[in-house]
Amino acid sequence: MKLSGVKVLITGADGFIGSHLVEALLKEGASIRAMVQYNSFNTWGWLDSFPKEVLDTIDIFAGDIRDSHGMLRAMSDVDVVFHLAALIAIPFSYHSPDSYVDTNIKGTLNILQAARHLDTKRVLITSTSEVYGTARYVPIDEQHPFQGQSPYSATKIGADRLAESFHKSFDLPISIVRPFNTYGPRQSARAVIPTIITQLLSGATHIKLGSLEPTRDFNYVKDTAAGFIAIAKSDATIGQEINIATQREISIGALARELIRQINPKAELISDENRLRPRNSEVERLLGSNEKIRSLTNWLPMYSLEQGLKETIEWFRIPENLSRYKTDIYNV
Repeated sequence: MKLSGVKVLITGADGFIGSHLVEALLKEGASIRAMVQYNSFNTWGWLDSFPKEVLDTIDIFAGDIRDSHGMLRAMSDVDVVFHLAALIAIPFSYHSPDSYVDTNIKGTLNILQAARHLDTKRVLITSTSEVYGTARYVPIDEQHPFQGQSPYSATKIGADRLAESFHKSFDLPISIVRPFNTYGPRQSARAVIPTIITQLLSGATHIKLGSLEPTRDFNYVKDTAAGFIAIAKSDATIGQEINIATQREISIGALARELIRQINPKAELISDENRLRPRNSEVERLLGSNEKIRSLTNWLPMYSLEQGLKETIEWFRIPENLSRYKTDIYNV
């Protein structure tokens, strides 16, 4: 499917990956409805940082994916839905799992029901590598068992399986998009890379993190956005669940030491007990296979970790950007 001139809805367009996907789809020539979470301040998240001339080309829709009637309105006259809206913070899911069920499972169900009612041409459901849990083998392909090691990952497993059921039961044209750990400009301080960078740029000499041993497969956000678009363009991806991964891993400790080297070599790492996950909840290893996405689309990662980190650091060095972050607390 060509996306030029096609009307698309992006849920979670106000967020980290969503705002980058808006930019990438604009370059594709798509007609964009960007769904942001309604709030009384009428803030549009990261879209507020876009130039006015760009915002004037976007149809902003404020709503809530937990509202089934609102989703019918948001998805009316739309050809393709990129569903990114979700609650994502793992520590917050430990004490507020109800909100994750309501948002991640019921919210996704609302989108699937609306898509079925409206005969939407394509629906891309955003998954997460967390559904796999600690790797039982590597690289992790799409046949790897699912393991709900946190309430967050359990709700994403549930949402994925609902999407699968709507494809199998009602022939809904679903693709489940499963990015491994995405990073880059605009990412929340709940994630490890912004946590390290913002502490360092704010002058901290003792960098507080949780466990340093787990490994992750990091995607630069522009590569993740390109993966969504490549999957949407390919009819071969309908009914499939597909990793977006670099097939390269690095430990959190090694990652932190590299960022320290680039920003302030005098800083030291500290493992903060308050930031540790429960022992059986920590995902110790994530290394994804990208064989499937490469076979079904023309996607390849364009950024090395070194290149992506450099661009991310430079973005955070801009005082206006850094000032948005609370660097002196643990952002749950």
